[in-house]
Amino acid sequence: MNVLDVPIGIRILQKITCLCAGGRIIFSRDFWYRLLILVLTFLSYTAYHLSRKPISVVKNVLNRNCSLIPVPSDVNTTDPTWCDWAPFDGDNAQTLLGALDSSFLFAYAIGMFISGVVAERNDLRYFLASGMLLSGIFTYMFGLGYTLGIHNLYYYLIVQALAGFSQSTGWPGVVTAIGHWFGKGKRGLIFGIWNSHTSIGNILGTLIAAYYIEINWGLAFMYPGLIIAAIGILVFLFLVPDPRGVGCTPPDHHGTEDTHTIYSPAERSRLEKQHYGGRRGSRRSDGDNEKEALLSAVGDDTYGAAGQVSDSSDNAESSIASSAHLIGHLPADVSLETTVSGTSNGSLRSAHHTYRRQKAIGFLQAIRIPGVIEFSFCLFFAKLISYTFLYWLPRYIKASTSFTASESANLSTLFDVGGILGGILAGVMTDHTGMSAVTCAVMLLIAIPMLFLYQLYGAVNLATSMILLVVVGLFVNGPYALITTAVSTELGTHKCLKGSARAVATVTAIIDGTGSVGAAVGPFLAGPISELGWEWVFYMLMASDVLALLFLSRVVKHDIERWFSTRQSRRTRRSQV
Repeated sequence: MNVLDVPIGIRILQKITCLCAGGRIIFSRDFWYRLLILVLTFLSYTAYHLSRKPISVVKNVLNRNCSLIPVPSDVNTTDPTWCDWAPFDGDNAQTLLGALDSSFLFAYAIGMFISGVVAERNDLRYFLASGMLLSGIFTYMFGLGYTLGIHNLYYYLIVQALAGFSQSTGWPGVVTAIGHWFGKGKRGLIFGIWNSHTSIGNILGTLIAAYYIEINWGLAFMYPGLIIAAIGILVFLFLVPDPRGVGCTPPDHHGTEDTHTIYSPAERSRLEKQHYGGRRGSRRSDGDNEKEALLSAVGDDTYGAAGQVSDSSDNAESSIASSAHLIGHLPADVSLETTVSGTSNGSLRSAHHTYRRQKAIGFLQAIRIPGVIEFSFCLFFAKLISYTFLYWLPRYIKASTSFTASESANLSTLFDVGGILGGILAGVMTDHTGMSAVTCAVMLLIAIPMLFLYQLYGAVNLATSMILLVVVGLFVNGPYALITTAVSTELGTHKCLKGSARAVATVTAIIDGTGSVGAAVGPFLAGPISELGWEWVFYMLMASDVLALLFLSRVVKHDIERWFSTRQSRRTRRSQV
């Protein structure tokens, strides 16, 4: 990565750290950069969900029962729909509100398949930042409909579709960035905690919308639009997509060390001892990299603007020598034969720049990866359930209880609280058992009776509703969170790819894109089905849960067989000892 390609925010921090400590400040470079990536991607996807959530809350004021609302003195009371917002004031309001969801979600699903391919072939920083800025603009435009008094259905449908397409940049972008920085160890737990951004974004978006819904529903979209655009600017200033670009160690995706970086930890330690004569020779493990200047500049001109390897060996050698001095605090005259891993002549063509020269895989190659098809169709139905709750839960609560629109919105956030717990629980279970498919299947199975119980008793009293919402959220969102994070990243770095790390965005886009089609179908069907009775919506959700289990059955069988095989191998080894 050319120094000019390093984000400007990182370059500013580099200069600050150098000035504050006379050119040297002791930190663990890998730790702090990984923390930065976690925080940036967490904030990014929190903003994505924060900006897509308000529509589910605002539905309750676009169309409502005007007979229950005090009539202002200046309103014509002969109009039974005086409190509704045209064009959602007719008998077909439920269908039109469902069309709003569908225009967003179908555009999102289409964009997801495109975004995965684009993300693998372009700089993630530009990709994510532009997507967030566009999402902010279109979210803000929806809110402008209230300010400008727009009552044209096609305006709202087009703005929703453009917002959905823009938001499809989010998931492939953030998952790929995480996949580039974090290896397989404890990935389920890390992703389980990190994936809480989805539910936290939903909660924050709901609370913002609930606050403004009775005052000015346009602000429920404008403020989230401004927030996601502002975080998009932060991403542009600080996101580092590839650890090699700032001299950090790449992750180990398969539990084996694969040296693709400028210095392995062992080499760095040996060269440091050689240069400093053992004065700093404390022993370090592979997981505890040498502490060094956190944000010292990386002057590696090996990569061009597009991240390609330079053909000039002379330029590359001088660049690495310079980087050695800056990154590892090693002497600039250390021979390249001892600093470039895997080479004897210092040639970059057979060394640590493998990642940038790897060719991104195509769609057909990605769907041949074992498990991609099964998890994709499982997510289709899992996301259908989750997004039906996302877009219709506040309206269902208001229809089945005596709560106001604002109270219904606030109560619905408990579903997302359960989603946070479900994502973490699913990640811990997967790390402990190594069986992601079985984990998903168990949670999907328990979700079926929980959905039935919520439909029966969710409106009995507040306490029962609160408990059931958390439990339903836990078991509905757990599999969805696991598949879209740890499972997608693991499949995107599958061993059949022979070490290639450039499949994460494509695999993520295929799995989540398929799921997003289900996410579009669920809310679309919920509108007209709810006119027959809300219990039929829940029957649809329970049937979807059963279908998700069926599509996952083959992978569950494989997981169980592999578990028994591993257990038998351990017994055999113990008996031999």
